[in-house]
Amino acid sequence: MEDLTHRPEFIVKPRGQTVWEGKTVKLHCTVAGWPKPRIAWYKNNVLIDAKAHPEKYAVESNYNMHSLEIKNCDFIDTAQYHVSALNVKGEVSSVATIVVKNGFCAEHGVTFETTIIDKFEVAFGREGETLSLGCTVIVYPTVKKYQPEVVWYRNSVPLKPSKWVHTHWSGERATVTLVHLNKEDEGMYTLRVNTKSGFDTYSAYVFVRDADVEVEGVPVAPLDVRCHDANKDYVVVTWKQPAVEGSSSILGYYIDRCEVGTHHWAQCNDSPVKYARFPVTGLVEGRSYIFRVRALNKEGVSRPSRVSEAVVAMDPSDRAPGPSAPFTGMIKFTEEDPTVGVVPGEPCDVVVTEATKSYVVLAWKPPVQRGHEGVMYYIEKCISGTDIWQRVNTGMPVKSPRFALFDLAEGKSYSFRVRCCNSAGVGEASVSTGEITVGDKLELPSAPGNPVATRNTDTSVVVIWGASQVKHLVGYYIEYTVVGTDKWMPCNNKPVKQTRFVCHGLTTGTNCVFRVKAVNAAGYSQSSPDSDAVVVQAAISVPGKPTGVSLVEAVKDYMVLFWTAPASTGGADIRGYFVDYRTVKGDVVGKWHEMNHKALTTTSYKAENLKENVFYQFQVRAMNMAGVSKASLASAALECKEWTITVAGAPVGLHVLEVRDTSVVVLWEPPAFNGRTPVNGYYLDVKKASAGEEGWKAAHEKANKMKYMKVTGLKAGTSYVFRVRAQNLAGVGKPSAVLGPILAQTHPGTKEIYVDVDDDGVISMIFECSEMKEGSEFVWSKNYQTITDTSRLTIITEQGKSRAIFNSPSLEDLGIFSCVVTNTDGISSSYTLTEEGLKRLLDISHDHKFPVIPFKSEMAMDLLEKGRVRFWTQVEKCTSACQVEYIFNDVIITEGQKYTMNFDKSTGIIEMFMDSLEITDEGTFTFNLVDGKAKGTTSLVLIGDEFRELQKKSEFERAEWVRKQGPHFVEYLDFTVTPECNVLLKCKVIKVTITWSKDSIEIAEDDEDAQKIERKDVDLTFNIGKISKADAGIYEVFLRDDRGKDKSTFNLTDAGKVLSVAITAFLSESGFSVYLILSVNSPMSIDLYAPHFSIRDAKIAASERVKSGVTGEQLWLKINEPTEKDKGKYTMDIFDGKDGVKRVFDLTGKAWEESLNLTGNVWGEPVPEVSWTKNDRELVSDERYKLKFEHGKFASITIAAVTTTDSGKYALLVKNKYGTEAGEFTVSVYNPEEEENKEEKKERFPLSPITVNTLKKYLHSSSII
Repeated sequence: MEDLTHRPEFIVKPRGQTVWEGKTVKLHCTVAGWPKPRIAWYKNNVLIDAKAHPEKYAVESNYNMHSLEIKNCDFIDTAQYHVSALNVKGEVSSVATIVVKNGFCAEHGVTFETTIIDKFEVAFGREGETLSLGCTVIVYPTVKKYQPEVVWYRNSVPLKPSKWVHTHWSGERATVTLVHLNKEDEGMYTLRVNTKSGFDTYSAYVFVRDADVEVEGVPVAPLDVRCHDANKDYVVVTWKQPAVEGSSSILGYYIDRCEVGTHHWAQCNDSPVKYARFPVTGLVEGRSYIFRVRALNKEGVSRPSRVSEAVVAMDPSDRAPGPSAPFTGMIKFTEEDPTVGVVPGEPCDVVVTEATKSYVVLAWKPPVQRGHEGVMYYIEKCISGTDIWQRVNTGMPVKSPRFALFDLAEGKSYSFRVRCCNSAGVGEASVSTGEITVGDKLELPSAPGNPVATRNTDTSVVVIWGASQVKHLVGYYIEYTVVGTDKWMPCNNKPVKQTRFVCHGLTTGTNCVFRVKAVNAAGYSQSSPDSDAVVVQAAISVPGKPTGVSLVEAVKDYMVLFWTAPASTGGADIRGYFVDYRTVKGDVVGKWHEMNHKALTTTSYKAENLKENVFYQFQVRAMNMAGVSKASLASAALECKEWTITVAGAPVGLHVLEVRDTSVVVLWEPPAFNGRTPVNGYYLDVKKASAGEEGWKAAHEKANKMKYMKVTGLKAGTSYVFRVRAQNLAGVGKPSAVLGPILAQTHPGTKEIYVDVDDDGVISMIFECSEMKEGSEFVWSKNYQTITDTSRLTIITEQGKSRAIFNSPSLEDLGIFSCVVTNTDGISSSYTLTEEGLKRLLDISHDHKFPVIPFKSEMAMDLLEKGRVRFWTQVEKCTSACQVEYIFNDVIITEGQKYTMNFDKSTGIIEMFMDSLEITDEGTFTFNLVDGKAKGTTSLVLIGDEFRELQKKSEFERAEWVRKQGPHFVEYLDFTVTPECNVLLKCKVIKVTITWSKDSIEIAEDDEDAQKIERKDVDLTFNIGKISKADAGIYEVFLRDDRGKDKSTFNLTDAGKVLSVAITAFLSESGFSVYLILSVNSPMSIDLYAPHFSIRDAKIAASERVKSGVTGEQLWLKINEPTEKDKGKYTMDIFDGKDGVKRVFDLTGKAWEESLNLTGNVWGEPVPEVSWTKNDRELVSDERYKLKFEHGKFASITIAAVTTTDSGKYALLVKNKYGTEAGEFTVSVYNPEEEENKEEKKERFPLSPITVNTLKKYLHSSSII
C-alpha cells in the first residue's frame, strides 16, 4: 500500500483570464495524488473563505476536478490566485492571474512613455545588513487603473519574493529590499518596466562585502550552496569557493546538515573535502534537509554559508509520477495489451557523469522495450582485470536512470553496466562503460590571461582579461592592491563568468594594480600576471557643448561673438574652440561653414568679412585631447549692422565659483562694447530657475565696481539663474546671457580654505581637495585675479593639498584669497583677510615665535606648620621635557639642607620649601621655566615690612610648634558673658596638671574661688558671676607635666575698659558716611547699659542720618553725609548706676581730608620706565604726591588730603626700547556744600567715582593692565 502513495500533481493547471467588470469568472484545475489531496484557494497569498463570503465566492470539488467561482467581478478582484494541493507526501501549488477591466479598454490606442528617475546607484552592503534599492517610475500619459508590470532581475534572472527578497510597487516607486545580505545577493540588479508600448530598464551593481571574521586569518564563508541528484538516501551538495582564503590556502570544506523542523546541525564529513561537490549519504527517506558549508585553513574554520533550499530524500521517480487521467464515471473494456508480461530490454548510453576519489555517478537512458508497467534498474560493477560482475544495489532496484556509487577504491579501475527489471523478470545487461579509474577527473583551471585595467570613473576601473582554459568554470575573482602596499583586496565576492568587470568602490587618486584568478569545483587557479598600474580617476572624454553663444558687438562687416565654456571638460583641459556660421534669410537657412581652421584659445571671436545687413547664425564646438565636442545650440539670427547705442554692451563670461547651500560667487568679464563712455559699474540680477521673467530681482542696490559678487541668502536645493548688466554715464545696458541654472548645494566632501600658523610663526592658507584628477591644478587668486606676483605669497602643492605662505604679512595682503582646482566640478573656496584678522594672526605668530608658558597662578607663598615656608606656582600645561631654575636674588639655588624643590609635571605644580626665614632671605624669589622653545618666569618679592612680618609669623609658628610639643593651651584665657549676665573666663587645654591664680596668688582647692572652676574634657572655665570691682585683677592658669609647662594670663582691671577710638570715613551706596568707633575691653557687659552720645553738650537724637549702637565689643556712631554742622567735640557716656565711663573726641574736619590712591599693573621686557602726569605736566614725589613703582610691576600714586584742586586729567606713562604706552583717566573732586544748592543734583558725593579710560594696544614688549 505504501508503494501506491504519491504526492499531489496538477494534471490541469488553472489558467489566467481577463474579464469585464460585473462578470463572473471561474478557475478550474485537476489534481492527482494519493491520499486524496486537500485543496485551498488564495488571493494574493491570503486564504479565501468561501463560506464566509458566499455572495462573492463559490468553491466546488468533484472527484479530482476543482473550481473557484468569482462573482460580480470588480477592479479589486484583479490579483494573483493560488491553488494549493496537500497530502502526507507533500504539497504543490499553481497560480493564475485574473485581470478585471472596465467596460472599455482604457489603454487602447494609447502609446505610453516610461521614464525612470531617482535611480539607485552602485550600492555596497555587508553580510547581515539589510539593503533597499529603488527608482521612481513615471508612465505618461496616466490612465486610470492602468499599472505597468514591474519586474526586478539579478544577473538577468527574475527575482521571486522570498524571505530574503521583498519587492514593492506603490504605483510610482519600485523598490526591492534584500534582507540579511549574503554574498549570493551580489550581482547586477535590473529594474524592468513593461507597458503595452514597450519597456524601459535601469541597472546598477550591488556589492556584498564579507562580514568581519571572528578569528584573524580564517577564510570567509563559502556561498551558493545547492542540492543536486537527490535520492532516497543521498544528495549531492555543491557550493562556490569564497573570494578570500584568509592568511593561508583553504585546506578543505566541512558540510553540515539539519533536518527541517529541528535546529540540530550534524557534520557530514570527518575529514575536509577539497572539491566543491560532495555526496551526502545516510539520509532518511521521506525527510527534508537543509545544508551549509564551512571552509578550513591553518588558522581555523570560517563562518557557515547561507543554508541551502530544503530538499526531500526521495527517489526521483517518486517525485514526478506519470500523469493519471481523472475518473469520469465510465468503464471501458479493451483487449489485453500484448506487451503485458514482457521482460524489458537493455538500457543504453550508460556513461559516467562524475568521477572523483570519493564517488562515481552513472547515468543512462531507459530501454525502448519496457511494457506499460514501470521499470527499475540494477547496477553492476567489475574490477579491472577480472570477469566477475557484482551487483551494487542488491537490496532494492532503483527507479531513476541515475545512480551514485560510493566505497570505491581510489586508483583502481572499474567497469559499470545496468540491467532493467519489472514483474516479468530481469532484462539483459547494457553495454559496459569501459574501464573508469577512480580519482579526481576535474582539473584545476589554468591562470587567466594578462589583465588590462583602464580608467572608468572617479571611483571605478574597468578590468579585462583572457579566459582561463578549463572545464566547468564557476567564474573569476578579481583582486586589487594599492601601489606601495602588499595587501590584496577582493573586487567581487561572487564569481563572475564574463572576462570584463567594472571594479567599483575604489579611492579617487590611488594607484592600483589588478589580478584575476579562475575557480571551478576543483579549486582556484594560479593568479594571473599583475596588470599595469592605473590611477583611479574618470576616463578622459570629449568635452560638453559650449553654451550661450551671443553677440557682444557689431560693425558693418564684422561681429564679435562670445560664449560660455562647457560645463564638462571631459576630464582634460579645453584646448580650443571652432566657430561655424550660416546665413539666414527668412525661414531659409544655409549650410554650416567653418570660420576658423585653427582652434581659438578664448571664449570670444571676431567674425570678419561678413556682409552688412545680412543675418547670420553661429555655433561653437569645444576641443580637448580626446576630440571635438558636439556643436552648441545655434545662436539667434544676428544682423551684421553697426551698433549706434550709447549704453554699454552686455557683460560676458559669466561663471560661478564656491557654490554652497546658501551662497554662490558670480564672476564676469566686462562687455566688449563700452558704449559712449567707459563702464563704471555692474548690476547682478538673480531669480529662481522655475520662476517667470517677473521673478528677476536685483542682488544689490548700488552699482558694483568689481567684476565679481557673492550672492547670499539662497535656499539649499533650489536652482537659480543669474545675469549681469553693465552701467556707464549714459545708463544701464542690456543684460548678459543668462547663467544657469545653478543648484544651490554644497558638493559632498567640500572643504574650505583655512589659515594655519605653524610652530615657527609662519602664516599660511591651506586648501585640500580629495577629487584631484590627472592634470588638475590648484590656482590661487587674490580678489579673483590669478596671482602672478610671488613676492607676497609662496605656493607649495603636495598631492591633494596646496599651501599659500605669506612671505611678509602686512596691510598689503588684505583682500579675498580664493583657490580653484582645475579639471573638477568647480571645486573652489575663498578666505577674506581683514585688518582685524591680520592683527590677530600676527599676534598668534608672535606667540608661536616667542612662546610663553602659561601660568594658572603666579608665584604665591604659604606659611606651613613648624614655621616652614612654601613658595609655589602652577602652569596650565607643560611637557615632560620642561625644566625649572630656582633663583634667589639672581643667583641659582639648588636643593640641599636649606631648600627642598618639587615639580609635579602631571599637575603642573612647582614647589620650593624653606624650613625657616632668616634675615638673609629678604629679596626676590624666581622660578624660570624652559619647555622647548617656550619660556616662563614668575617671581615673588619679599622685602621691607612685608618680609619682616612674614619672618615674625614664621618664628611664631615655629615657637608654637615647639610649645605644642609639651603641655599647652589649645585656646588662651579669654572671657565671655552668658545670657544670665555672668562673666565667664574660659580656655581650652590638654589633660595635664592645672593651677589657677589671681594676682599671683594660687587658688587652692579649699578656697571659695575654687568652686567657680569647672573642667569638661579640654574646656576649662572660671565663672566670676555678676562682675564687680572686687573681681578686678590678673588671672593666670598654669599647665605642667614631665614635658614642661605653659601659662595663660588675663588682665581684668579698670584700666582695660576702653582701648581705642577710631574715626573712619568711607563712601557707601547711600552716600558719604563717618563712623566713630570705640573698641572696648571691659569686664562689664556693655549690652546691659545704654551708651549716650552728645555733641557740644547736646544729646544726639537718633534719625535716618545719625544712628548709634553696639556690635560685639564696639560702640559706634554713624553719620551719613556729614556737613560742616557736624563738626565739633563728641562725648560718649556709659553708666551702670554706680560707675561709668566717659570719652571725648574731636571731629573737626578729618572726614574731609581724604587721601586718594591709584594703582596700575605694568608689564614689559625689559622692565619699562614709569612716570605720572597731571594735565600733561610730569609729577614728582613729595609730601602731597607719593609715587611708587614696586617689584617692576606695580605703579601707584597717593594724593594726600584730596581737595577740589586735585581734579584733572592724569596719565600713567610706561616706556622701554620697544615702545611707549599711556593709561589716561580723569579725577573729579566735588565739595558737597557747593553742590547743595543745585536742584538738578539728585545725588551728592563728597568724592565722585574715578573714570579711567585705558587704551589697550598690542605691543611687542610693554603693556598696562
